[in-house]
Amino acid sequence: MGVAGEVLVGLAIVVGLVGIVVPILPGVLLIFAAIAVWAFMTGGTAAWVVFAVCTAFLVISGVIKYTWPGRKLKYAGVPNRTLFIGAVLGIIGFFVVPVIGLFLGFVLGVYLSELQRLRAQRTAWVSTQHALKGVGLSILVELFGALLATGVWVVAAVVV
Repeated sequence: MGVAGEVLVGLAIVVGLVGIVVPILPGVLLIFAAIAVWAFMTGGTAAWVVFAVCTAFLVISGVIKYTWPGRKLKYAGVPNRTLFIGAVLGIIGFFVVPVIGLFLGFVLGVYLSELQRLRAQRTAWVSTQHALKGVGLSILVELFGALLATGVWVVAAVVV
């Protein structure tokens, strides 16, 4: 693969990393696809080993992303229904107030759901904080796996 192709793959990976932090784009999917295209175009055993290692990082971080924060939220007593309502209001908020509406809608949805369930503002806000920490942890885990995969690709792009 030529330099121009590797620059395009690198740009796609950067867009994927941004998509993880600002969940508008399918970040991990973009990173995976970009590295797959690179491996296909580069060819050879080394490129496919790099692709396999990157895929492993992305899959492992994806599994951890859903299990670790979920366990912490379950321990804190935040039900899945609350997260679902937060997600729905986050999506609605995204269209009402572009970009930041996603965050605002999620927080409002979680808070309102917990307020309805717990009937106390203080405990509803504590549950909302737990949900926000869980989502933040989820993003960090996914970003860490994506950065590991990106690092492997960068080294391979320079060496291969």
